[in-house]
Amino acid sequence: MSALALLFLIAGLGLIGWLTARVRAVSFRRDSSARFSSLPSHHGTYVAMWTVLPAALFLAVWSSVSPALVTDAVLETPAAAQLPANKFERASVLSEARNLAAGRSFGTFNPLSQTLAPAYASAQKRYDWISSAAALLLAFATGAWAFTRVRPAFRARTKIERVVMLLLLGASLIAILTTLGIVASLVFESARFFRMVPIGDFLFGTHWSPQVIPANDPGSALGAVPLFWGTFFIGAVIAMIVAIPFGLMSAIYLTQYAAPRVRAWMKPILEVLAGVPTVVYGYFAALTVAPAVRDLAVSLGVTWASSESALAAGLVMGVMIIPFVSSMADDSIAAVPSSMRDGSLAMGATSSETIRRVLLPAALPGVVGGILLAVSRAIGETMIVVMAASGVATMTLNPFASATTVTKQIVDLLTGEAEFDSPKTLAAFALGLTLFVVTLLLNIVALTVVKRYREAYE
Repeated sequence: MSALALLFLIAGLGLIGWLTARVRAVSFRRDSSARFSSLPSHHGTYVAMWTVLPAALFLAVWSSVSPALVTDAVLETPAAAQLPANKFERASVLSEARNLAAGRSFGTFNPLSQTLAPAYASAQKRYDWISSAAALLLAFATGAWAFTRVRPAFRARTKIERVVMLLLLGASLIAILTTLGIVASLVFESARFFRMVPIGDFLFGTHWSPQVIPANDPGSALGAVPLFWGTFFIGAVIAMIVAIPFGLMSAIYLTQYAAPRVRAWMKPILEVLAGVPTVVYGYFAALTVAPAVRDLAVSLGVTWASSESALAAGLVMGVMIIPFVSSMADDSIAAVPSSMRDGSLAMGATSSETIRRVLLPAALPGVVGGILLAVSRAIGETMIVVMAASGVATMTLNPFASATTVTKQIVDLLTGEAEFDSPKTLAAFALGLTLFVVTLLLNIVALTVVKRYREAYE
């Protein structure tokens, strides 16, 4: 039975449970004039919930267990004795046979895969029927048990609210657990890297050359200071020079000077920039902005200007993050009470003085939050720097020169045929952990500054 048909059957059982439980609850109300703690729909929802959720949970667990069971069943067949001893080759043959049996592939590189495909199809079909029967039986059993609890004194609404609360708690924990899992993986792999390369050589070294790593001293080729400088120079200097003035001025214009009709058109158009895929910005930077920047440098007499310059990547990145600054500043300025603005104007201040001395200070927490979000977005940007920035790690203040970033190097380190436990590959996790820590510290410092200013302002 297909998964879609099985889900429809379980949903149908849930609907039947909901209808029967509701009808029974209505009969209770018809025979008594007492007040009940739950509505008939609560009783129906309770039975439907117990019919659908256990079966759905069983299918979710089964989907992660069944592939191993199917593979074990295939390995017990006589044809599996011809499988190679090498683990990688064995896994490749089994994967081809699985795809062929599922109809996801129509050709194989190994003839043995075609021999094992019927065994895979037979085992998969058998376990699919077992899971379907078990899920339907579980749905019927749990639904029937829930139906027996439908009584006039049963508090179905309380039970439903508890289940919904648990579901909401689980949904809220997903983000926390995901973050913990990401941090744990970064810390674990970074610890392996720092056992090979001293942390001081990595954080304070000025030479980055992962292509040629000496076996006796890998730290001499993995100094990340040029990467940190390139990330800061492109994402926090050039991009912010573009994003902060344009974003802040656009927010001031839209909230204080623009007519309502102009604002209704301009604000959505400006926010469209945030929805453009970053790969489009990357193409724009590589094909349009980078050649224009190089031609500009040549016209200024800079004959050695690079077509993969820090300025090209930073300019496009700054344009991309303008909506982050503009939207946060717009909302913060609009949230300032109109009485403050009117009072300033009534005291004789001009519009520009009111904006500088009243509105912007009052909206500073939101403005700083938008700038912080923009900086974090720029530091973690990948596609623009991959397509427009260079892979050469240099430390220079010249915006027309080549530069690279941490995210660019992470992409380069994790692509290729290098072993996963080599210093070159593990350096990507160390770079990711460093970037995570720097972003976290940046958030803490900014929140501290905003909190102190807000207390002083209030």
